[in-house]
Amino acid sequence: MSTEKSTATASDAAGAEAPLLELRDLHVFYGAIEALKGINLSVRTGEVVALLGANGAGKSTTLQTASGMIAPRQGGVLLHGERVDGIASHELVRFGIGHVPEGRRVFARMSVLENLHMGAYRFKRPDPRDLERVFHLFPRLAERRKQVAGTLSGGEQQMLAIGRALMGKPELLLLDEPSMGLAPLIVQQIFDILKEINEQGTTLLLVEQNASRALQLANRGYVLETGEMVMEGPAGELLADPRIRAAYLGEHVEAEHS
Repeated sequence: MSTEKSTATASDAAGAEAPLLELRDLHVFYGAIEALKGINLSVRTGEVVALLGANGAGKSTTLQTASGMIAPRQGGVLLHGERVDGIASHELVRFGIGHVPEGRRVFARMSVLENLHMGAYRFKRPDPRDLERVFHLFPRLAERRKQVAGTLSGGEQQMLAIGRALMGKPELLLLDEPSMGLAPLIVQQIFDILKEINEQGTTLLLVEQNASRALQLANRGYVLETGEMVMEGPAGELLADPRIRAAYLGEHVEAEHS
């Protein structure tokens, strides 16, 4: 695939305003292995941006670098135009970044309510309004608030991981494979809730193997291949692109004949 850039993206419409999140010429290494090879990505306030790619493409590394879990060797991470790479991940939460990691990673021996309170650690005490919001979005969590998190179903744990991140009042929510391992009905519920979260004012950067779901939700999308950004553009255009449909939706693309 060759790099394709749209001239009608939301970033153009916003003019000179700095993106909420910008990754500039990002190079990230694991030892001698270069995982990200100079990628560029931006997310505007209010957007949903999808990041697609096969296993090992560098999607999780991108999110982990954006949230301060990994330090880039070269390039920068900017929030509202200010460099924040080098700031520890627990401090970046105070800058308005929430991260829902791959695999949920709830505190298995703590209750649902205790997990949610942990998400609000940057405050002196959890805001009851945030807890009410989470229970409105995820009524199942309200029903299970006293239940030990490790005994929840996979879908319930995913809801808890998202709810825990929301308790930190994020301006930008990074989500890593929120549909992984979930039944189709639960996946639909999760994506409906993500849409509602965005409509409530939270910007989303979404890593997701379910390309169709992700691009239906997103405003724009990027495609990573072995650490390099190879495509970007409006979500609708990516969803209609035969290369995307062949690579990520399992559709057979007939060779074109003149």
